[in-house]
Amino acid sequence: MELIQDTPDLSAYLAADEVIDHHHPLVRGTAARLARQAEDSYAYARLAFEFVRDTIPHSQDAGDLRVTWRASDVLEQRTGICFAKAHALAALLRAEDIPTALCYQKLDVVHGLVAVRFNGAWHRQDPRGNKPGVDAQFSLDGERLGFTPAPESDETDYPVLYAEPHPTVLSVLKAAPDRPYLWKTLPVAL
Repeated sequence: MELIQDTPDLSAYLAADEVIDHHHPLVRGTAARLARQAEDSYAYARLAFEFVRDTIPHSQDAGDLRVTWRASDVLEQRTGICFAKAHALAALLRAEDIPTALCYQKLDVVHGLVAVRFNGAWHRQDPRGNKPGVDAQFSLDGERLGFTPAPESDETDYPVLYAEPHPTVLSVLKAAPDRPYLWKTLPVAL
């Protein structure tokens, strides 16, 4: 599948905003701590991915009722669904000048991913968090995502790489007072 940038301006994939708030002291501090452990940007990207995947539980898996959407809140509260975890990973990567996009899959509901740009190409990553039946790994040599869409079930990979969260996703996250409510309102398509 060919991945398509929603803007040709690569600097848009380094920008901070209300959601991917990589200017926030908590994001900067976390990025600096991870960067000290990495020998280069590839190693940093892997460490940041594993940090978000493994140390921030997916709120559904953990039974956490809180809804987070801003990257700094995800890092502070240590919880989030796939979209929120993607926002946190994007912020950590952008904090270290690694172009990062948000991208999505249509499964039963929309699922959030990121794509990182290395060596002139985009590479999708799934920081959702592993569990039985889900084994996402950081990879620049072929995708190792948590889920593979089943076209016969009307599932698909969306090819667009967004510089900002998709408005449909963000509005649902912001409107949810808790995760049970969020689960009833998750988008089934973009």
